[in-house]
Amino acid sequence: MRRARETAVREWRNQDSADTFRARLGPFPALIRRSMTTRITFLGHGTFEILTAGKSVVIDPFFTGNPAATLAAEDVSPDYIIMSHGHGDHIGDVIAIAQRTGAQVIASHEITEWLGARGVPNTHAMNTGGSHGFEFGTVKLTIAHHSSMLPDGSNGGSPCGILLRLDDGTIYHAADTGLFYDMKLIGEEGIDLAILPIGDNFTMGPDDALRAVKLIRPKRVIPNHYNTWPLIDQDANAWAERVKSETTCEPIVLEPGQSTSLS
Repeated sequence: MRRARETAVREWRNQDSADTFRARLGPFPALIRRSMTTRITFLGHGTFEILTAGKSVVIDPFFTGNPAATLAAEDVSPDYIIMSHGHGDHIGDVIAIAQRTGAQVIASHEITEWLGARGVPNTHAMNTGGSHGFEFGTVKLTIAHHSSMLPDGSNGGSPCGILLRLDDGTIYHAADTGLFYDMKLIGEEGIDLAILPIGDNFTMGPDDALRAVKLIRPKRVIPNHYNTWPLIDQDANAWAERVKSETTCEPIVLEPGQSTSLS
């Protein structure tokens, strides 16, 4: 598993040198970049790695103390880290990974200030509704109905969902949230892949997550934030069957360590 993942990352990072070459080709680079398929790997709980445009982007890097994790924090070397909120099961290993790799951390202003005070210099502060272009694509932070206290009790700002506009499609990672009707507006962005929590108790459960699919109308959906602990145990395959029977969306149930492509 680890060896296969390292090979995949090397292959994607080899595209960095190709990017320099393509930049000299005039109108062709955009067409070539669109032919590169984004790869999404579920790393357990709410953690995902997205390999796109030759870059590794990790969302909510929670490995240490995560019973669902198939990798350790030292096994990942992202170029970027995106934080949805400040809870310990999401902020996880961000400090150690960012200090080791120099990855830029994209998060709310409050979280970037908190990280900066703890020796993470390479951050990019954002806030709800804002968008910004990076090397791999555009990040827009959406609302999320949750909380965001940091592990030491500090204010983590507003929790956020994450909208990624990439060369080959658009991903909406709802992060930890309850159901809200504005998901219909997010769906108007044209969502190719939605990532939705189904664990209940702390986030939406299966019923509300199904309602979210109906509001967002994504082409495909991945459930997450379940089965990490008994309190959020759910039958993801049963949920997927409901998605198939009640919507036109394709559900994709990934075990930690498994991957899928965006297109």
